[in-house]
Amino acid sequence: MENNLCKLDVIVKSGAKVVLSRMAIGDLATQYFADRNIFCAGRVSMADLKRVSAACGGAVQTSLGDLSKDVLGTCGLFEERQVGNERYNYFTECEHAKSATIILRGGAEQFIEETHRSLWDALMVVKRCDPHNNNNNNCFFATLQMLAFKCVQHSQIVGGAGAIEMELSRYLRDVSKQVKDKSQLIMASYAKALEVIPRQLAQNAGLDATDIVNNLRYLHAHGNRWAGVNIENGGTVDAVQSFIWEPVLNKKTALAAATEAACTILGIDETIKFKI
Repeated sequence: MENNLCKLDVIVKSGAKVVLSRMAIGDLATQYFADRNIFCAGRVSMADLKRVSAACGGAVQTSLGDLSKDVLGTCGLFEERQVGNERYNYFTECEHAKSATIILRGGAEQFIEETHRSLWDALMVVKRCDPHNNNNNNCFFATLQMLAFKCVQHSQIVGGAGAIEMELSRYLRDVSKQVKDKSQLIMASYAKALEVIPRQLAQNAGLDATDIVNNLRYLHAHGNRWAGVNIENGGTVDAVQSFIWEPVLNKKTALAAATEAACTILGIDETIKFKI
């Protein structure tokens, strides 16, 4: 017991105010720290310890032999907050933080999982564009080179930002008005389906998708064939003049694949269930 008290005293003398441990912390140590206004938590995973170390600085210690103030991390404020039915420890105001925590909340587990996947994809896109990461830069510029090669190889590009989809939608709507049979409904539905791309772009950017799509319809109806979604400032933008380009080959391939998939699904006229 005396040996344990000596180890606890080493921690106190180091100046630590928050103690995190992978192992369980006994009642004696908990009371010892509480009497000295020190917060302690046991059974903390190594992944969480590394995250805290990256946020607050310092290093994870495996023994108390070299424990000193120099190896401790620091933060401006440490507090415990209640979030829903769970309690979380917050390390905030970290001067040299290299990590951050994002808490996802939702009404159902599947919504949270979908949000997690979307957030992960967004973070990976940002990581690929990080100017301070040479490896990521190589992949990023390789992607740009491939895109440029496709544009040069086929000598055809179209405006991105949903502009080409809106222009195709306008064209199909105009053509469908000249059709007198039931094909008119099919063409109108296909034209409406193409508007999903600019609508989704607007939603992903946090914009009012309905207003954006209605505005794009008006612009394309009045000859602004390259009007697309402006995700930076909101509203619309001329995709070609803003250098938002996409190879024609990519668009043709995507439209052909989507149309084939739709035709396959529509071709199913009956589903037979087999009971085991």
